[in-house]
Amino acid sequence: MPVAPLFDLSDTRVVVTGGTKGIGFGIASVFAQAGARVAVAGRSQAGVDTAVAALSLVAGADTRARISGFTVDVTDPESCRALAASTAAVFGGIDVLCANAGIFPQADLATMTPAQLDEVLDTNVKGTIYAVQACLPALRESGRGRVVLTSSITGPTTGYPGWSHYGASKAAQLGFMRTAAIELAKHAITVNAVLPGNVESAGLDEMGEDYLASMTSAVPLRRLGRAEEIGYAAAFLASREAGYITGQTIVVDGGQTLPESPDALG
Repeated sequence: MPVAPLFDLSDTRVVVTGGTKGIGFGIASVFAQAGARVAVAGRSQAGVDTAVAALSLVAGADTRARISGFTVDVTDPESCRALAASTAAVFGGIDVLCANAGIFPQADLATMTPAQLDEVLDTNVKGTIYAVQACLPALRESGRGRVVLTSSITGPTTGYPGWSHYGASKAAQLGFMRTAAIELAKHAITVNAVLPGNVESAGLDEMGEDYLASMTSAVPLRRLGRAEEIGYAAAFLASREAGYITGQTIVVDGGQTLPESPDALG
């Protein structure tokens, strides 16, 4: 009896929020290369247009029609509903939501303002929940819905000065994930999360060479991650083969969370 290839995503319809750059673009690229129909969503039309053009090249000439893009403000429930409706209209439904949109501005706890706290929680926590709520009808209709959250090792496992609000938001995503997984299981929808360590990106580059060097030295594999490596984990969780996995996390950090102290790295 013929066996279907593993992780065949050619009939899969995917939404990636925050998909125009960084980890989100890496996730979208992996799905595009796997033949999925991919809708990238971002805050600016210019960013969306650039991402769609780049993904069309990645996907190849025969699958460029599978790539679409939409603007979204994940802090606005109505904007999330519009994204879900537009994607479903173009693709005929939604099978996978990669809730990736997130921000990580620095703010020391002692001087953090309510506005700074609200900005991070609104985007990273409420934005995740709003995106899931908006896509839920289409995911139920799919019959094999998948939700993949982009969390972080910062918050659930580690901490770093200046990111107490970010860490709180990423830990909150996992609390949401566990109950959402229970509630949505009856609809054959799984909810899981990928927890990246430090990944090469424009945002990380802005932290400066000293920060990058210190982070790299803390990773047993002695390099930072690549955005597409987060995408591979997301693609697995979105696959049919991962249909019995829900409410779980995959850490993709090159072993960064393993050492008991810097001395362990030699």
